[in-house]
Amino acid sequence: MLLFGLLLVVASALWGWQGGSATRVRVYQGGKVYADVDLAATRTLRVPGPLGDTVIEVAAGKARIAADPSPRQYCVREGWLMRAGEAAICLPNRTSIELLGEGGRGFDSLSY
Repeated sequence: MLLFGLLLVVASALWGWQGGSATRVRVYQGGKVYADVDLAATRTLRVPGPLGDTVIEVAAGKARIAADPSPRQYCVREGWLMRAGEAAICLPNRTSIELLGEGGRGFDSLSY
């Protein structure tokens, strides 16, 4: 019974934390929507911010922040985002991206 309960918890956690497939990427600058781009398109966006331009790449159903003038580069290290609900945030430059699509936003550690 204990093993069954453990398997049920693990399966529920894996199912609950998965986002659906993404279809769009929404770009925010200073807390406002800057652009809303289809993930099927291949594009490079330059988003101006207080520290300089943030470069966002969209290609083959995925998106990433390719370059940012922020000192620690956390948002660049996130890499390619592919599932709905995933996001990369560059706080010093006030720029972020979020993937949207079917299945809505998945759960994360804050939702838990």
